[in-house]
Amino acid sequence: MSIFIDATTRVLVQGMTGQEGRFWSEHMMSLGTQVVCGVTPGKAGETVHDRPIYHTVEQALRHHTVDAAMVFVPPRLTKDAVLEALAAGIKKVVTIADGIPLHDTVIIRQKALECGARVIGGNTSGVITPEVAMMGSFPHWIERVYKKGTIGVMTRSGSLTNEVTAMIVEQGYGVSTLVGVGGDPVPATRFAELLADYQADDDTHAVVIIGELGGTMEEEVADTIQSGRFTKPLVAFLGGRNAPKGQKMGHAGAIITGGKGSVADKIKALEAVDAHVAKRPREVGLLLKQLGVKP
Repeated sequence: MSIFIDATTRVLVQGMTGQEGRFWSEHMMSLGTQVVCGVTPGKAGETVHDRPIYHTVEQALRHHTVDAAMVFVPPRLTKDAVLEALAAGIKKVVTIADGIPLHDTVIIRQKALECGARVIGGNTSGVITPEVAMMGSFPHWIERVYKKGTIGVMTRSGSLTNEVTAMIVEQGYGVSTLVGVGGDPVPATRFAELLADYQADDDTHAVVIIGELGGTMEEEVADTIQSGRFTKPLVAFLGGRNAPKGQKMGHAGAIITGGKGSVADKIKALEAVDAHVAKRPREVGLLLKQLGVKP
């Protein structure tokens, strides 16, 4: 099993005729993703990688059954593209754009919640079920690092994700599904909201979260564990442990407000519910072993 995407997921790509859309759609297909069609306004009748292009999502759905939408459009157009997919009834959407206006991200999240849909992103590499399927922009060498396995991974950080995942694989584990929730202040989906999916997935034996200073998503994970809604082993690595107190960071989501959001706050909250926090990326796989998690 997996969460969000597997070999049967039929994907529509918005912005497929653009440079990014063409490039990453081909890579997604090479990793097993079922890309069935694309959408670019004004480009109906064209094909990309032998897949038909339609003018609107509604038009595409007249000819294809679609389970998810992958959005490759500029930040200022992302809101309209995502809302178009949601209005057409698509319940899974991934958008990787960096720099989506904050007000737009708030609207995207609210609309997704209203529709009972799940939007991943923006400012993310996307979602990957290794050796099965991918939606996003994970690089071509990813198959050398991301092995199929039993560890669910959620991450806010692009730069730390590959390093931490490599340490998981080094200890003999692999990944069930990795979800990049993104590093923006208002991600469309938060860590805690994904825990129920990993809890329900029999093939996910433990979860690793890659967090960082700022925001409260890691504290929300602790609350979910405390409530009993997530009971599997959880290991966290948090970036920014050594950030100077009061120092402003460049990451959009790395903002400490209201006395919350520091790495110390997050560690305290997670350890209080018996989650384990690695001091260094290489400790993540070792902690999974110490917890007796089966590969």
